[in-house]
Parts: sequence; structure tokens; C-alpha cells
Amino acid sequence: MSADFWAGYLSGAVGILIGNPLDLLKVRLQARDAIPVQTATSYARQFETRSALVAGTAAPVLGYGALNALLFVSYNRSAAAINTALAVPPNLWTTWFAGAIGGLATWVVSTPTELIKCRAQLSSPPASSWTIAKQVLRSEGVRGLYFGGVVTALRDSIGYGFYFWSYELSCKWVESGRQSPSASSQDAAKVLLCGGLAGIVTWASIFPLDVIKTRVQAQTLGAVATPLLNPTPPARKRLGAVEIAREAYREGGMRVFFRGLTVCSVRAFVVNAVQWAVYEWIMFKLGQGRHNKPEPT
Repeated sequence: MSADFWAGYLSGAVGILIGNPLDLLKVRLQARDAIPVQTATSYARQFETRSALVAGTAAPVLGYGALNALLFVSYNRSAAAINTALAVPPNLWTTWFAGAIGGLATWVVSTPTELIKCRAQLSSPPASSWTIAKQVLRSEGVRGLYFGGVVTALRDSIGYGFYFWSYELSCKWVESGRQSPSASSQDAAKVLLCGGLAGIVTWASIFPLDVIKTRVQAQTLGAVATPLLNPTPPARKRLGAVEIAREAYREGGMRVFFRGLTVCSVRAFVVNAVQWAVYEWIMFKLGQGRHNKPEPT
């Protein structure tokens, strides 16, 4: 398989392992009434057990590794195809469109991965990703794994467009401020900084969509909430993304769509800094580093 496939797969898996504790907290903050009183104690209680630190990681490590591999392969191929078709050099506009195409291509992996992850992180008592997957397949079939797929696809397409766009823009900004040729240590620092900034920009651009996605996918069949949110949920039809958005707005206005953004931004910087560093390092070792490619203008 191609270098960008393996670089994407391994960097995605590493990112999940590093960022899962904060991702767990983000999901529980986004879900309705998951953490009723947000205090230091309520935050700490999310990680009382050792299993809480890795809750919901199995699906993302397997799924997100594949997702990241598919993302980078789709992005690189799309960028090359767009630049060739338009007969233009790489630039920030084509970078955004190629990223959006790459993000849309990940839908087939990201939707079931996100659904299983969210429900595993919100379950009480804790349930494994495999248990959640079996429950969904048994009650709803394969189609159940793609519940919330439309809003997930929209989130990924927009988000990954900004992901690659902001990374390339940050790299250009850092390079323009240098007074001397870069050393390997400077290159490493640049990748970490630009990767972290790309993560923050990406999540800031699509966080309301992610809140809606989380709330949509947290609904189990015949209920509007998971056991963690409501031990005895009323049996009623699950809501769609638009209905969820309206309900969330009635609940807390616009603020509800940014609940957990601070935690998510911290996680995004750390995870994406490491993820881009791993990706760029593997690509360099495989002879496919950025210095061998034309830079976007």
C-alpha cells in the first residue's frame, strides 16, 4: 500500500490513544444533561476508574486509523487531480476543496466509528465498543451503524477542508517568518505548531455540527437518550439533526452549541500536533516528505 496510507493510519491511531481522555470529556459535555453541574469534582469523576481513560477507544483506534489513512490518500489524490484538471499550481483554495473531498470520502468509516465511540463513552455502566456494536447490529442491522450519517458527512467535509487549509496556511506563515534555512529541530517545531493550530481551527469551524452529531448519535432505538443521560428514557421516535438542533437551542440558546469547545481545543492542539508530526516523519522516512513536493501558494 502507499506511503500516505500507512502514515495516515499510524498517525490516526496514535492521535486517538493520546486524546481519548479529553475526547471522553468533550462528548459528555456535548450530550444533554451528561454532566449536570460542571465543577472540578464533576470533571474528575469522569476518570475515577482506569477503564474510563480508555472508554470507547477500540472503535476509534481501528476505525480512525483506517479513516485517517483514507483521508490522506483521498486528499493527496484529489489535490493532484484538481491541480492537474485546472492546470494550476497547488494553492490554498485547491487545498480546501481537496480536503473537503477527502473528508467526504471518510464518511463510510467515520459514521459507524463515531456512533460506537459516542455510545461507549456515554454508557453506564461502561460498555465496550464491541458490545455497543453488537447491540446496534442486533437491534437495527448495518443501517443502524449509519444513524446520523448526513450530519457526520457534512461535519467531516467542512472540517477536513479547513484542516488541510489551515495546516498549509500555518506552514506558509511560519516559513515566511524565518530568517535562516530551517534545521531539523525547527522543522519538528513547525510541524507541531502548525498541526496543533490546524486542529484548533478545524474544530472551531465545525463544533456546532459536532454537538448536533453527538446528540443525534447518542439516541438509542426507541429512546431519546442513552442510559447515562436518563436511566428510564421514554420510548419515542428518535429525532433528526434539525430537530435536535432546535431542541438544543431551546435548551440553552447558542451557548449550547459551543459547550465543551475549550476542552476540545486543548485536545485538538495536542492530538493534531502529534498526529501531523507522526505523519510527516513516516512520510519522510518513506521518501515522500513535503520537501519533495511543491508547496501550495
